[in-house]
Amino acid sequence: MATSTIASTKNEISFQFEGSDDAQQERQRLLDSISKSAWAHNNESSNDFRSDFFTKPTLPMLEAVISTSLGDGDMGEDATTNSLCEYVAGLVGHDASILVMSGSMGNQVALRSALKAPPYSILADYRGHIINWESGGATALCGALIKMVVPSNGHHLTLDDVKKHAILSETYYDAPTRVISLENTLWGTVMPLSDIRAISKWARIQDPPIHMHLDGARLWEAVVAGACTLREMGECFDSIQLCFTKGLGAPIGSIVTGTSEFIKRANWARKHLGGSTRQSGVIAAPARVAIDDVFLGGKMKLAQEKARRAAALWEELGGRLQFATETNLVWLDLEKSGLTLEQYNATASKFDIKVGEPVNGRLAFHYQISDEAFVRLCEFFRAVLKPTS
Repeated sequence: MATSTIASTKNEISFQFEGSDDAQQERQRLLDSISKSAWAHNNESSNDFRSDFFTKPTLPMLEAVISTSLGDGDMGEDATTNSLCEYVAGLVGHDASILVMSGSMGNQVALRSALKAPPYSILADYRGHIINWESGGATALCGALIKMVVPSNGHHLTLDDVKKHAILSETYYDAPTRVISLENTLWGTVMPLSDIRAISKWARIQDPPIHMHLDGARLWEAVVAGACTLREMGECFDSIQLCFTKGLGAPIGSIVTGTSEFIKRANWARKHLGGSTRQSGVIAAPARVAIDDVFLGGKMKLAQEKARRAAALWEELGGRLQFATETNLVWLDLEKSGLTLEQYNATASKFDIKVGEPVNGRLAFHYQISDEAFVRLCEFFRAVLKPTS
């Protein structure tokens, strides 16, 4: 961790503990504690390829927590939280936003807010997070039918896919499509802006218009890859969920954006799910640092470059991929590469890198992956593929 960052944090604490000898001793104890704390290094995350949420919050994030406001988030009285919500809404071009505890909560808050009176259904890619990783929340909490669609092109949903599977009739047999939920990135792949725009335009001319929701937990990655801007996504969707932990490195939190009326309903949905907080500034402050320092600071691009280099080496050594690497996720096809999961995991453990669950065969690159860990990953590739190369 940079010395200047530690010094800045020390100065912040020094100001608070000027005075008596006892106060100075307490100050020194805190300074020593910070220098040795988990905030001052990213040792545990530097070799962790399991997911891009295995990052560590940083000293600048701790500084932000120390200096944050401590208003009541549930009452809408925390200045830091309100500033973050206004800031993110502005980035995507929406009227308002609401801070939530996680990406799953963000998606469920958005869906619950968009769906008003049953019967209704949600159309989504069959691989989507809202279907496979959120404990059936959309069905349990909203009572919604989920229309799972397999993309005809094998990569992403198109307008033809949506038209084919959307339920537009409203007889008493039907659960009409009221939400189209897209995901960008999805499994690390980018949904083209042209297809998103086509689906959005069609959805909005329906009677009634179909709500467009984006699970944008990793939308930051699509933007960094040059596929779109946040504003372009905001123009296409009525609600967007953005995660502060996946790739950005904040310790907790996601945000949902939309119109002012939509966010008013989202406040109700968040309360229903127990997601309101008191001193929410301790969540909002490091999230703002994550956006400015990691996303806007260009650090995510380096992670994507490492992912592309790793994917290229895997293939050069005779390994196979499940599909092309487009952002920060590399999907190894272990079976077609002639490997068993047991071989793969056992060999990885010898190179001091963390792979495996929650998704076996997937490698996630984040900005805290060290160059040394990347070198060991490459050595691991050469070792594990040697018998089949």
